Amino acid sequence: MIELRKGRVVDIPSVLDLHFKYQIDSIKEEDKKDGFVTTAFTKNELSSLIKDEDGLFLCFVDDRLVAYVMCASWKFWSVWPMFKFMLNNLSELRYKDLQLSEANSYQYGPICIDKSQRGSDVLPLLFDFARDEMNSKYPILVTFINKNNPRSFQAHTRKLGLEVITEFEFNNNSYYELVYDTSVKLLDK
Repeated sequence: MIELRKGRVVDIPSVLDLHFKYQIDSIKEEDKKDGFVTTAFTKNELSSLIKDEDGLFLCFVDDRLVAYVMCASWKFWSVWPMFKFMLNNLSELRYKDLQLSEANSYQYGPICIDKSQRGSDVLPLLFDFARDEMNSKYPILVTFINKNNPRSFQAHTRKLGLEVITEFEFNNNSYYELVYDTSVKLLDK
């Protein structure tokens, strides 16, 4: 049975366990080809994401956490250099005749899905759940994907319909920056 819900403080240890399993600094080298997350998080940061942003979305299968996605304002993310860099360039981007800004967009991701659930309905279900929740605050979702993570890129562009708006370099890595209209239900595409 699949359950989608917002994250609670009590979920933080399970989220950190799942995150550690697939984080770039701790993932097994042979598993990197199947996708990874790059940003590390603390209990306090996740607590703030839950309490201040209401931006942690979870998927459970048979009462076991199998996926999460984080969504938050640029203010929340601006303490990390990568997001600060993206925010500084945000006003240069346009999507659907809208100049992107801190007020009309939010940062989606990271998203992490347990290997056992990849290729299942978990990604589209969790994405649409989070998109629907964030739509009341922001019309545009913005995210980035490391070019060394082709599985995530394919899943987000082919399965979810995110569009590349630009590409950029940061800290000796190459990234795609992608966007999505949060008013569009995934099932409507």
